[in-house]
Amino acid sequence: MNSVVPAFEPSTSLNALQELVDLAAQVPHDVARRAGLSVSELHSLRHLMASPMGPVELAKALNVTSAASSGVVDRLVARGHAERHPHADDKRRTEVVVTESGRREVFTLLAPMFAQLAEIDASLDDDERLVVERYLRGAIAAMRSVI
Repeated sequence: MNSVVPAFEPSTSLNALQELVDLAAQVPHDVARRAGLSVSELHSLRHLMASPMGPVELAKALNVTSAASSGVVDRLVARGHAERHPHADDKRRTEVVVTESGRREVFTLLAPMFAQLAEIDASLDDDERLVVERYLRGAIAAMRSVI
């Protein structure tokens, strides 16, 4: 038994979860380095692939200042990975949109991981998937409890 957290007993599943958390923190750094991007640029592309955003929205998503977000957008635009467009509803605002080049950059680097994850998921039956999801949702809740 652990004296710091009395109910905590190491297990193979907790060890695997810790390894996953550690790797998840490392992946963006390694992928960004291979792409010649900063981690903020990589995260920006991920957010922009989900939906176009204004620079202020992007700053909030990245948890950086508007000035820092603007610099990230400038670098992505210079590389051809993003474009600035007038906002559809408010022409005074700018919307940042990921380009095909930006999508290709992210997909090329992450496709092997996504393919393996999809293969692992497909190997589970519905009952197994429910157990895995319950465990992961519990781990997410535990992590959220400290932020």
